Amino acid sequence: MLLEKSLQAGWRVAVRGTDPGRMEWLDQKLWLGSEEGFLPHGMAGGPHDARQPILLTCATETPNGAACLMIVDQAQVSAAEVTAMERVCVIFDGHDPEALNAARGQWKSLTQAGCSAQYWSEESGRWEKKAES
Repeated sequence: MLLEKSLQAGWRVAVRGTDPGRMEWLDQKLWLGSEEGFLPHGMAGGPHDARQPILLTCATETPNGAACLMIVDQAQVSAAEVTAMERVCVIFDGHDPEALNAARGQWKSLTQAGCSAQYWSEESGRWEKKAES
């Protein structure tokens, strides 16, 4: 849903992870979606990275000119990246204590660096804003 909304906003997206195998898994899942909800994307390292609306990567570079950066699997993001992007989403499993602690650490370091942040949760079945800084 977040990828679809980002494309609707006219943004190119980089999805940054930490494990190439997991990014390949995500690539396969995105190809299995419905035709109506197809999300054009590619894996970083190909000849057309700069043309990809959604680029899956483990690197810190965003050769597709992303305006939106989505962080998964405890990948890192800097305050400079946050201020350079239209939107940065740190996506994590709130039921995983390690992922939750990592997200809390990112929240703290980014907000202390002056970045504004919002925390959204869908534990109630729909997205709700839980905190803002």
